[in-house]
Amino acid sequence: MKKVLLIVLTVLVFAGCSSAPKVTRTSSDEVIDLSGRWNDTDSRLTAETIVSDCLSRFWLDDFIAANGERPVVIVGSIRNRSSEHIEVLTFVKDIEKELINSGRVRFVASSTEREEVRAEREDQQSNATEETAKALAAETGADYMMQGVITSITDAIEGKRVVRYQVSMELIHLETNEKAWIGSNEVRKFIEQSKSSW
Repeated sequence: MKKVLLIVLTVLVFAGCSSAPKVTRTSSDEVIDLSGRWNDTDSRLTAETIVSDCLSRFWLDDFIAANGERPVVIVGSIRNRSSEHIEVLTFVKDIEKELINSGRVRFVASSTEREEVRAEREDQQSNATEETAKALAAETGADYMMQGVITSITDAIEGKRVVRYQVSMELIHLETNEKAWIGSNEVRKFIEQSKSSW
């Protein structure tokens, strides 16, 4: 009897240790904030706000009036100067998506992306038919580069914490170095938790 009870208890202990996590699928636009840190929702909403502000300013209409076409934009470096790890590439891609999908500007590949495309064009010169090989030195140059920085300030006391993220962005004319637009977006989070878990 003791032997059977011991086996049952052993099985229950191992079963309890090996339970699988519960996973629930959610909508990609649903806000889920578990840790209070910068997350995918912050990235997406900030990109929407930044690009909307940028494209609503006078520089865009002035450029179209002077040149008769939409400006070409590229996203440059966005530096993370916050107090935590932020996956900046996700934010860069959110910015690019908003700019391209606006239809108000034209957009060119980043320097890293261009290297791969250039290698493909080089390869086509030897391996593709003359009719389908893409010409060398026919790239579209950008008129403006968007750059920025993400910073944060944290204030905490007795199990309460406020984190303020500031995303500051600038649009710079590539030929003249003039700043055509400066904008920012702020995300503030209030986090409460027991002091023992900090």
